[in-house]
Amino acid sequence: MTHAETHLALHHTRAAELRAQAETHRLAASARRPGELRTRLGWTLVEVGLRLAAAPRVAVAQ
Repeated sequence: MTHAETHLALHHTRAAELRAQAETHRLAASARRPGELRTRLGWTLVEVGLRLAAAPRVAVAQ
């Protein structure tokens, strides 16, 4: 095998590995619940709201 053929064979092997990794990632991403981010954001906003509501209030002198 010449240097160019060896290089091409390695390139094809690595490209196949990358395609397999991309497919695995795509399948894993599609398996996640679609509303996961929305749910996390919602609960984060609830937590922030509760912290703001429970914050000590300073009396304003009149």
